[in-house]
Amino acid sequence: MSDIIYTKVDEAPELASASFLPIIQKFAKAAGVSVGTKDISLAGRILATFPEHLSEEQRQSDDLAELGRLVKTPDANVIKLPNISASVPQLVAAVKELQSQGYALPDYPETPTTPEEIAVRAKYDGIKGSAVNPVLREGNSDRRAAKAVKAFAQNNPHRMGEWTADSKTRVSAMSGGDFFSNEVSTTLSADADVKIVLETASGDTVLKDGLSFPKGTVVDATFMSARALDAFLADEIAKTKSEGTLFSLHMKATMMKVSDPIIFGHAVKAFLAPVFEKHGSAMAELGVNPNSGLGDLLARVKDQPAIMADIDACMADRPPMYMVDSDKGITNLHVPSDVIIDASMPALIRAGGKGWGPDGAESDANCVIPDNSYAPVYDETIKFFKANGKLNPATAGTVQNIGLMAQKAEEYGSHPTTFEIPEAGTVKMVLADGTVLHSHAVEAGDIWRSASARQSPIEDWVNLAIDRQKAEGCEAIFWLDENRAHDAELIAYVKPILEARGLSDTFKIMAPREATRASLETITAGRNSIAITGNVLRDYLTDLFPILELATSAKMLSIVKLMNGGGLFETGAGGSAPKHVQQLMEQNHLRWDSLGEFCALGESLQFLADAKGNEKARVLGQAVDAATQGILDNDRSPSRKVGEPDNRDSHYWFARYWAEALAAQDADADLAAHFAPIAEALRENEAQIVAEIAAAQGSPADLGGYFHTDPVKTATVMRASATLNSIIG
Repeated sequence: MSDIIYTKVDEAPELASASFLPIIQKFAKAAGVSVGTKDISLAGRILATFPEHLSEEQRQSDDLAELGRLVKTPDANVIKLPNISASVPQLVAAVKELQSQGYALPDYPETPTTPEEIAVRAKYDGIKGSAVNPVLREGNSDRRAAKAVKAFAQNNPHRMGEWTADSKTRVSAMSGGDFFSNEVSTTLSADADVKIVLETASGDTVLKDGLSFPKGTVVDATFMSARALDAFLADEIAKTKSEGTLFSLHMKATMMKVSDPIIFGHAVKAFLAPVFEKHGSAMAELGVNPNSGLGDLLARVKDQPAIMADIDACMADRPPMYMVDSDKGITNLHVPSDVIIDASMPALIRAGGKGWGPDGAESDANCVIPDNSYAPVYDETIKFFKANGKLNPATAGTVQNIGLMAQKAEEYGSHPTTFEIPEAGTVKMVLADGTVLHSHAVEAGDIWRSASARQSPIEDWVNLAIDRQKAEGCEAIFWLDENRAHDAELIAYVKPILEARGLSDTFKIMAPREATRASLETITAGRNSIAITGNVLRDYLTDLFPILELATSAKMLSIVKLMNGGGLFETGAGGSAPKHVQQLMEQNHLRWDSLGEFCALGESLQFLADAKGNEKARVLGQAVDAATQGILDNDRSPSRKVGEPDNRDSHYWFARYWAEALAAQDADADLAAHFAPIAEALRENEAQIVAEIAAAQGSPADLGGYFHTDPVKTATVMRASATLNSIIG
């Protein structure tokens, strides 16, 4: 096994790797450090799942499973780039692309009926959503802006939209019948085997069997009422029209791969309610599934004039919709994975509460977030900025995050214990001795789910928070609501640990709404705060605050201290990656910023030095920090516009600053001697290298695919400077 594993992923981060990874491997080799790769991309996971359909040459190892075993060992040192958490439309598109490339994969069965189709669907469902993170995250999250990155953002503040007190932008959430209001939770007093059963008038169905939890596990159960959801959506559509704002739905149909696509489908049906009432049967025969979005629906009915006419009439009568691409007519409801809440809400807030409408103009919006578990965070943020005006990045403090996520903690909606209820009845979680752990009366169409968090990850999370607060010396808040069932169980863990350590007065425990306001007040005053949160809230906050503070979450430092001693170093968010790929394909300009990769690389090398006693790796890592500082100090990050420096330019400058730092250091004479000529060659050939990269821009780029690119074509595009290539090798 290589000393460091660099993950092969998807979209813009993977394209950037084609340029950056050869540089890493060249430099690491000089320190005796091997850097290998493991494929956790969507295409790679699909191919690994269906070896029986492929030729010997086409088969691919299950790298995700290999990494899942590695992260449970002290030898793990993994740099994880953001990968696609696939929605159904993305999964289907990836399968079609692979089929077009000669891979004889089975189609994704939309409505499986035969045992074979059911088996294929089950395999594909294991690839959907957040299939990677639960496997690799065997530790809790320490995520923050590196000091150099934060200082650069303060010295070079990004543009922020203006907030006004009379803004009509607001957040709407259900007043009842949602996951928040229906949640029950308990902490197990003994090891338990559990099954989930649906009891109905027609008989009992085991929804899930074979669940085993150790003593001390917090086990939740809840459901969202389909009836209440539909009433809420219909009401908000009408209110949005009367208010004259944009209708925008903000979900997480990727990570929440079971629950949120269903909720998304309810919104599509609600928005086109008259059409479904009139043509529902005909559309069903055409294969329409509202969960797949408006785009898929329109593609299936485009040759049906009567249906299309009624859709046009309905859309004209509805409020204008928040748009993904106004020029192309792609709406909020076109594709479930196009509007992801943790990226879309911070972007709207940063823009002063404005979203793009179908007319190509910015407007206020009704931000529809049905569940109240996390909607108050965004609601309170919007209210704060309406009252106080926009955040000033030049003077703002920072919000770090310590997130509970180890061992699949709180994987709400993205795992096989979430179900759309087929028939009215009662869902029960039943222990092996017949004891009913949780019970809910449900109706057909309701979305029921369970999640858990084990004792060891919870205690590790609290102790990690204590360590970070001690290191930072700033405000630290556990974002836990005593009125929420799950949070109350976590508080029962948190308080005794803090009391035993004499730290009860050092930490605050606040519900998310109150914690949001307190944190915004803190950073507005130029001070820092640590948000100590559960898994989903971690995912949301580590986009919200970085986008406000830094303009992007891709530049964040994310360290996962694996519970068995290894290290996992994550590199930021990939929510904007599809737009970056589109620009590259059209203009051969990649604006993806690899700053997150730079930060993760430095941490990985320092970790390797500590774990293996490799002092050359330490020197290499310290030089990475110097190179990262050079990128920031000299403004060598990618530009958004074609014809200006892009991702490939930033990699040249990083390599140069890295080599110069290694040549200049005096801790290791051999490394200094090795890198001196490399630094000189990079410096002397600056004009030629920059010119060769610039010459590649402007024309369409052929990658040989989107989900499964051709490695030779991709290397040709991303390693555009022959001069740089000759130096790096």
